[in-house]
Formats: sequence, structure tokens, C-alpha cells
Amino acid sequence: MPVSTRRAAKITLALVTSFLLASSALAQGAPSAAPAAVEAAAQQRNPAFDAWADKFAAGWVRLSPERATSSQYFSGAEQQALDRQLSPQTKAQRLKYVAMARNGITRLDRFLAGKLEDTQRISAQTMRWSLANSIANEPFEDHAFVFSQFSGAHISLVTFMTETHPIRNAADVDSYLARLAQVGTRLDEATARARSASERKLIPPRFILERAQGQVDAFLKPAPEQNVLVTSLAERSARLADLTPQARDAAIARATAIVAGQILPAYQRTRGFLAAIHPKTTDAAGIDRLPNGAAAYSQALANFTGTKLQAAEIHQIGLREVARLEAQMDQHLRALGFTEGSIEERMRALDKTFQLPLEPDPRPEIIKRYNAMVRDAEQRSTKLFNLMPKAPVDVRREPPLTEGSASAHYSLPAPDGSRPGIFWVPLRGPVFDMIRMRSLAYHEAVPGHHFQLAIQQELQGLPKFRTMRIFGGGSAHAEGWALYTERLAVEEGWYEGDVPGLLGALGSELFRARRLVVDTGLHSKGWTRQQAIDYGLKPSEVERYIVWPGQANAYMLGMLRILELRDKAKAELGPKFSLPGFHDVVLRSGSVPMDVLGKLIDEWIASQK
Repeated sequence: MPVSTRRAAKITLALVTSFLLASSALAQGAPSAAPAAVEAAAQQRNPAFDAWADKFAAGWVRLSPERATSSQYFSGAEQQALDRQLSPQTKAQRLKYVAMARNGITRLDRFLAGKLEDTQRISAQTMRWSLANSIANEPFEDHAFVFSQFSGAHISLVTFMTETHPIRNAADVDSYLARLAQVGTRLDEATARARSASERKLIPPRFILERAQGQVDAFLKPAPEQNVLVTSLAERSARLADLTPQARDAAIARATAIVAGQILPAYQRTRGFLAAIHPKTTDAAGIDRLPNGAAAYSQALANFTGTKLQAAEIHQIGLREVARLEAQMDQHLRALGFTEGSIEERMRALDKTFQLPLEPDPRPEIIKRYNAMVRDAEQRSTKLFNLMPKAPVDVRREPPLTEGSASAHYSLPAPDGSRPGIFWVPLRGPVFDMIRMRSLAYHEAVPGHHFQLAIQQELQGLPKFRTMRIFGGGSAHAEGWALYTERLAVEEGWYEGDVPGLLGALGSELFRARRLVVDTGLHSKGWTRQQAIDYGLKPSEVERYIVWPGQANAYMLGMLRILELRDKAKAELGPKFSLPGFHDVVLRSGSVPMDVLGKLIDEWIASQK
């Protein structure tokens, strides 16, 4: 990165430093101990905490059979039993979490006031932060629309069954059928919840509702035997050694009958409900238009960013970052001969020169290139990281059901090695985002989310509930790290000789800065969907922020905090500073609240001195 850019970044970081104070366990109300008392207790392990925390975490996982399955948290008969269940989509189920969280905080406060070893204290603070957010979020759960095109119940149930539920043996097939028989009931529960919310005027904007309607229609269109819930089972069970052809045929027939007799009728009822509330919708986009919407947005910001920043402050940070990045990109674009139009117009013109022919289908070639970029990043990362994940990572195209509205994302490898980490890429076309490919691969795979999340899952010495991210530091830590690695690639010269790729990386960071402006604009300043699009973001992205208020702010604010901590370590350690060592601290701690990460960096600085 040029010196001028580093200087601008430091100025920006100095401006935001006073705001970036995470809502820690102490800020949430946990009692604090005197520094001397904490130091004296630092290495005195409390066996009672370990026993309680492990038991509590297991109970928390049991509330979500889906989480138990995706993490394979248990073993034997207990895991098999959970693999046959789907969580109720009811308020009563949500209140179970709240009651458990309140009891957990009461116990954690007692432990935090006493003697805990360092790792235990971090675990306790992380658990408390997560539980406090669960309680604070609950009053606003229905502000998150039950049926949205990104994570609505009509999508999440299908995605879980077809992508996450394991099909490793004949027993898994039986568990699949047991779960399949519950899908209709769960969807009806979700529809009842959405109906209750609509009676309180908590309904999505018209354009969001219509996206969900389109997905429900698409699900209902195929005949039962061609439904994805049947075809997925048929495809995945074909490779099982312990399933006879007769048993497989019987399972497929049973799945077809469940889809025809239970699931499709439930989706028809959901379609009827969505049609009934359509006349009540408007094009107003922001959450602040809803009853108690301003309070809901304030809590969403605290939850996703781990700070006490308010919308107006975040909006200004976004404007400053946008101006800085656009100025730098303008210089590079002019050097390439792109001098006319806005930054976004010139970037589209540049990207157009890299588009592949539409015949033959370019998507396999794009996936191939993404895989090559990930392999190259793995080699480059050996100089910057001591820790490397053992699990492999693969690049795959987003499935058809969700590709129309999905963003690129990462899913964890299975702990038993049966599934790699996966970088999912939507390839809608006919125009593809070519010059941003490298920065996207760094963010979602290596050294971004795959390093962060796969390493955490593999760490030794941390309790299971931390390696499995049952309790963690939220989006600011996870997304802040992934965006930090994008910046790291620029700083370390990975784009040397590739100015278009560098512009793609800067454009990706600009995208995150614009999201600060757009998200706060939509939800606190009355922006319309079209205003957000006109600011330079794709319609699908804008709609994502509309249904997921606050989350988009986690990326840039999390990255700024990590950069601030790195700059502090560099300044205090001088020649003793080690970049791989700094990365070790961040990655070895797993997902923790941002203020806890700050304390860990302070301790590392002291130890290096």
C-alpha cells in the first residue's frame, strides 16, 4: 500500500479510536475485580467453572438440533437422536433461550468475581457477551422478517436438509426421513409467527415480500419426485455402501410421499399468507419505519459491531472511508486510461474488458480460477502465518435455489473430516465480477474465513464450546478479520504487477465503506431502496441490508479495530513486533468480543517486551 494511503488510514483510525469501545462482559454489567486481584488469580484454574461451562454449553446446543448436527457436537445415541429433530419455529422455543441465558449470566457473574485462569476468564467473558446479546436481541426478533429471500424459514429448512444434514450411511437416511416429516410443521409454525408479527405491523417491504413469494413459487413448481428435497436424497444416497438398492428406493419413495402429502401443502399455506399480506406492504425500506424500529436498529448495531457507536457516527466514518478510497482508486483508474465517469462506472468499464465469452458456459472456468487463487494464497500465506488450518477448502457454485439472491459466503468443514471448508460463489451472470475475484477469494477462503474458522475448530487447549463457536465475539470479529486479510494482501504486495486486481481489492474495501453509509442511511435516515442503489451498490446487496439491519457495518468497523490494535503493537514493540506473532494472537484466541481481543493484544505486547 502506498505511503499516502497508510497515512490516510492512520488519520481515519485516529478519528474512530474513541468510538471503538466494545460492549464487553464488564460493560454488560459483570462485576469487575481490582487489577491486583485479577493478576493474582490469573493462573488459578477453577475446575468448577470448567464443569459448569461444558454442561451449560451442551444444554445450549441441545436447544438447536440443527447446530448439533452441523457441529456434530455430541456422539453416539445422543447425536443420533438430535440428528432426527428440527427446532420448533415458535416463540416458546425462543423464550427457552432467554431463560437459559439469564440463568447463565447469573452463574457467570459469580465466576467472574472469583478466581479464574486466563483462558477460563476469556471463555467466561465471551459466553457472557453472547448470552447478554441473546437477551437484548429477543424483543426485536420479529423485526427480522420470517420470510426473506436470504434466510427465511422457507429457504433455511430446505438448505439445511439438502446441504447440512449428513448422508454418510443408512442411519443418516433414516434420520433424514424423520426430519423431513417435520418440515411441514416447522413451516406452518413459521407462518403462524409471521402472521402474529404482521398483526403488530411488522411486515417486510413489498419488494422483499415479492422475492420470498418468487422462491416459494419456484419450490412449488416441480412435481414431488423432482423436488430438491427428494433429488438431493436420491443423489447423496447413491454412494452409500450399507444401503441396499431396495432400501434406497423405499427411502426415495417415502421422501416423495412426505413432500407431496405434507411439505407442498405447507408451502401452499405459506404462499396464501404471503399473498394475503401483500396489499399491506409498501416500498418503505428501513427498520425505523416499524414499531420500535429505532430501538431495534440500535440493538442491531451493538450486536453486530461490538461497539457503542450510534448510527450517525457510523455514517460519518463511512463517508470518510469512501472519500479516501475513491481518491486512491481514481489515481489508478486514470493511469489505466479510464478517466471519464464515476468510480463505479469506470470500474464496470474496466471489468468489462476481463469478461469471458458466454459460450461455452464460463462458470466452470471461473470456479477453476477461484480454486487456483486459493491455492496461490495458501502458498503466499506461509510467510505471514505460523498457524495454518489442517482442513482443506474447496470452491463451489451456489446452489440454484438460493443463487438468485445469495452473496458469496463460507461454510465450515465438518469436524469429522467428511466435508471440507467451502467457499460458495453465486454465478448468476451473464456479467461476472472478474477483477474482484482475488479479494473475494482472500476474504472468504484464504487467509480469511477459512483460516479463522477452520483453525478455531482445530485448536487444542480451548473448551469445545469455543472451538465450535457456540459462543463467540460476533460478526465484528469474524468479518473484521476477513476484511483485514483483504487489506493485508494489498499491504504485502500480492497485487504487484496486477493493477486491475489491486483496483478490485480497493473496490472491495470501498464496497464495505459504502455499506456503512447505506446501512445507516436506510435504517436511520429514511433512505429508499433506490437511493442506496444510486450510491453504488447492487440491488441484491441493498436488499440484504434491508432484511439484515446492522450486519453490514461489522466488516469495516471490525477491520479498523484490528488495524488499530496492530498499529498499537507495532508502535510499542518496534523491532520486536512480529506480524505472524500478531496473527497468532488473533487466531489462537478464536472468536472473542472485540474488547477481549484488545486485552489479549495488550497482554501479548507486555509479554514481548
